[in-house]
Amino acid sequence: MPLALLALTIAAFAIGTTEFVIVGLIPTIATDLGVTLPSAGLLVSLYALAVAIGAPVLTALTGKVPRRPLLVGLMLLFTAGNIAAWLAPGYGSLIVARVLTGLAHGVFFSVGSVIATGLVSKEKAASAIATMFGGMTVAFVTGIPLGTWIGQNFGWRATFLVVAGFGLVALIGALLFVPRDIKNAPPAPLLRQARVLMQPRLLLVYAMTAVGYGGSLIAFTFLAPILQDVSGFQPSAVSVVLLAYGLSVAVGNVWGGKLADKEGPIRALKKVFLGLAVVLVVLSFTAPHPVLVVLTVLAWGAFAFGSVPALQSYVVQQAHKVAPDAVEVAAGFNISAFNVGIAIGASVGGLVVSRFGLIHTPWIAGVVTLAAVGITALSGRIDQRHDAIGAGASEKLAA
Repeated sequence: MPLALLALTIAAFAIGTTEFVIVGLIPTIATDLGVTLPSAGLLVSLYALAVAIGAPVLTALTGKVPRRPLLVGLMLLFTAGNIAAWLAPGYGSLIVARVLTGLAHGVFFSVGSVIATGLVSKEKAASAIATMFGGMTVAFVTGIPLGTWIGQNFGWRATFLVVAGFGLVALIGALLFVPRDIKNAPPAPLLRQARVLMQPRLLLVYAMTAVGYGGSLIAFTFLAPILQDVSGFQPSAVSVVLLAYGLSVAVGNVWGGKLADKEGPIRALKKVFLGLAVVLVVLSFTAPHPVLVVLTVLAWGAFAFGSVPALQSYVVQQAHKVAPDAVEVAAGFNISAFNVGIAIGASVGGLVVSRFGLIHTPWIAGVVTLAAVGITALSGRIDQRHDAIGAGASEKLAA
């Protein structure tokens, strides 16, 4: 592995950790800063919103900036944002720090993908991108549970300091090992991005992504409080449960990709979303029972991330049909859709907690996820209709 690619993977690990480690620290942060659990949950929502907005807008605005200096600047912003979170004197300053970090996150993966493919031969480009994104998977398996453990034993601020350390390592790696002559990909103008958002078929895919992936965030954002207050786990045990969740995420990501390859994205997504909805509803009943809740969380992770490969594959398929000149832009907007779903899901979860209580977040998340099954089925029917029309037109031409 080129050392520059290793630096990108470390950066992806740090970014993945800082986005979701907050989930395990919500009870600790809420207590320390004297805010409610829903207010602490906004730290997830606002970060995701910064990613969703920052990814397309800042990527377009920085399209002409050389890749290496841009990567260094992004990692500098990321590291500074986590240091600001470490030093944050209160809730408001912590929000500002999270938003700054989210903006760096939003641009990193588009820029990092270009750099990763420029580091290897053309036939190894996909593997290079997969290696970089592997850092996100490792974050779920090790970074998030480890960060939670650090925050519970040494204070939540220590977690952000450690993540800033990883960001600094990635920054130094970018300075030392990323070549200066990485070519810029042609920047995607904001007008072209706007045209992508005017395609109804792509908007339907983005709705599938936001509702199907984001629905589970209604409960996932408050998983740590559920484990502590409902299941009766000690805070020190929460990191162990999150480790189990991370392992199931890794399995689900592989399983979901194979299912989508075998059965096609639509059939795979209907099965995954339906399974996820069932698991979330079941969680409402297993939450008070420690052993059963751990088993449910394992199933949850597998289904939650089983949808990711199919969703990305499907949006690329649709983009080739309706926006062939902007496939990468369309795929990038799906990343934004993931984060819009995270932001909305975490916010809705906060409302549920404040009005009804923690135990109601899983089944409501299940109902929302069930709506994604309906959207997916609708999209599949539209595909069948278009395919039938296309087949009829081909027959007429042949005749």
